[in-house]
Amino acid sequence: MTGQLDIPTWSLDEVFPGFASEAYRRAKDEVKTALEAMRSHLAEAEPPQGEMEFSDWLFDLLDRLDRLEVLADTLSAYAYARFCTETKNPEVLAELNRVEALLVPTATVRVLFRNLLARCEDRVRSAVEHDGRFKAYAFVLEEALLFQKHQMATELEDLAADLGRSGADAWSRLQESILANASVLWDEASGERKTMVELRNLASDPDRTVREKAYRLELGIWKTYEIPVAAALNGVKGTVSTLNKRRGWESALDSSLAQARISRATLDALIGVMEASLPMWRRYLRAKARLLGLGRLSFFDIFAPLQEPGAAVPTFGWEDAEAFIVRQFGTFDADMARFAKYAFEHRWIDALPREGKVGGAFCTHFPAAKQPRVLCSFDGTYSSLITIAHELGHAWHYEMIKDMPQMLSQYPMTLAETASIFSETLVSNAAMAEIEVGARAPLVELHLQDACQVIVDILSRFYFEQEVFKEREDGELTPERLCALMLEAQAKTYGDALREDERHPYMWAVKGHYYIPSLSFYNFPYAFGQLFGVGLYSLYRKEGAPFAARYRELLRATGSLPAAEVARRAGFDIETPDFWESAMAAFEPEVAFLEEQATSH
Repeated sequence: MTGQLDIPTWSLDEVFPGFASEAYRRAKDEVKTALEAMRSHLAEAEPPQGEMEFSDWLFDLLDRLDRLEVLADTLSAYAYARFCTETKNPEVLAELNRVEALLVPTATVRVLFRNLLARCEDRVRSAVEHDGRFKAYAFVLEEALLFQKHQMATELEDLAADLGRSGADAWSRLQESILANASVLWDEASGERKTMVELRNLASDPDRTVREKAYRLELGIWKTYEIPVAAALNGVKGTVSTLNKRRGWESALDSSLAQARISRATLDALIGVMEASLPMWRRYLRAKARLLGLGRLSFFDIFAPLQEPGAAVPTFGWEDAEAFIVRQFGTFDADMARFAKYAFEHRWIDALPREGKVGGAFCTHFPAAKQPRVLCSFDGTYSSLITIAHELGHAWHYEMIKDMPQMLSQYPMTLAETASIFSETLVSNAAMAEIEVGARAPLVELHLQDACQVIVDILSRFYFEQEVFKEREDGELTPERLCALMLEAQAKTYGDALREDERHPYMWAVKGHYYIPSLSFYNFPYAFGQLFGVGLYSLYRKEGAPFAARYRELLRATGSLPAAEVARRAGFDIETPDFWESAMAAFEPEVAFLEEQATSH
């Protein structure tokens, strides 16, 4: 285990030296001026008549929009990066609010741009067909035309964006702040308190009494906060439903499929294979229960390590984690390893758990600086090692597209998980290969544990969100109803492999993805990414070192092509079950291995 002093916080100085810096103030002024100019330009624009003149005008417009988006996205990412590690700092929250207010016109600019494209739709398509400069833009311009058909009048979109700051966005921050700052007394004798994030980290403690204590205290905290968090969820989902109707979407899911750049056929094939795999995952959970000496698992056993306290548990100090990840990345791509080493050495990772810092893990990026940053909570466990590998996969993905136009680097949530899953698979498989077969059970179980979350738990979250949107149409859902829906969803996926009386009714309060107003159903993309990444890894195992160059090109294509086309370039058809079944089958040998270990236990 590593000490707290060894674990880094990130440095953002290369992005901006601080809110009071001249560079930051200048960036805000530039964005404000550029937004006003672009808004006026788009509202009054009269495209030239000549074919060549029109192409030049359109290309110049795309270039101007690109520069604006680079700076706006950087400001937004920086303000949120500060907030997510300092949620208790009122000055940081105030500045986040100011940045959000500053960027409200970006929604109007997006609407006006799409409207302008729609006014000259045929000419846009002609430019794409005859001018090579637009070849890479073909799909994203068609996508913009599609979304134009699903947007309100300009003044209504402007109003929706403005109201969002004090409405759905504020509800989202409420859930996030509660998760980041709620704490409870852990030990009366010492007065020690633990935050919600720390309690959730104890889910992987080897001592079952510690896990259960943390679980029950966590449920107690959520019981205390259930009313405001339920209000937040109702606020977000109610807003989303209202806006989707106004924009002509049949459902939130249809909107999400368009954002994910996948067809309903792809989703149906994916969900069908996930459902068909549930018996396999329940076999895994039963085998784990036997290895832990339990009749059945409780929710607080899902993340339990197999080994007893004092056994040879794979743990990592911070420097150990860095060396291991860099070494394993290097077996695939030397440049990827150098990139990871640079990220570690230049404090691009915020890994220190602390009060006021949001839970979970993510990667963000700052286009103006052409740099990413990673947030996680490192506790020295193998799982936290894999989390770093996962998020650095996201960072490497950004490294591959950072020099592309901003419009061509906005990949959908489905393909967003491609590089992260590939990276964590690379590291986890390498870790298992370094251990004798007879001692691999703990790492095999950890790999299955993570995959089970992405398939089984994600499916429960998908079911839950479907029902919430359905019932929200008829009014607000009470905390009791939200808990009941969550338990029903967990029953459908975990089945009898988990004890009915010790599941997690408040998972709806835990997962921040439910509270993102602009992105519903941020659950199935994880399963998509898991299986797509596993499929890519299988290709790498077949092709060897030459696959690294092909992999880079695939990542570069994720921002400018639909998911099905990216998959076709890898040799996959994602609209039929065959690909998903072949990727899911990769877990069967590991489940069988764990069952053998349980039988001889």
